[in-house]
Amino acid sequence: MAVLKCSVVTCAYNKSDCCCKGDIMVGGKHAENTDETCCDSFREQGKDNYVSALDHPCQTISIDCEATKCVYNTNYKCHAEKVDIKGGNASDSKQTLCATFREK
Repeated sequence: MAVLKCSVVTCAYNKSDCCCKGDIMVGGKHAENTDETCCDSFREQGKDNYVSALDHPCQTISIDCEATKCVYNTNYKCHAEKVDIKGGNASDSKQTLCATFREK
C-alpha cells in the first residue's frame, strides 16, 4: 500500500489531503505522461447522493492502476511508496492526475 497525498480539495473523499475511500483507481490505460492519467475514483463534493467512504482519512491506500506504461505498475497495482494525486478544484476525474507517474 502506498502513502497517498491528494490535493484534489473538491473530491468528496478528500479530507486533510488524505483519502477516505479506502482504495482508488488511477486511470490512463495509454498514458505516456502524468497529464494522461487521472483518479477514476474522484467524486465531486455534493454531486453524488451516496458516497461510500470511511469515517477517517487514511494515509496509506491500495491503488489499482490502468497506467500500464508506468514503472510503478505491476499487474494493474501501484507499487510506488508514495503517490501524489493532483487536481486542485477539479469538477471531473479528467481534471485530476497522478503526479507520481513515470514512464517505463
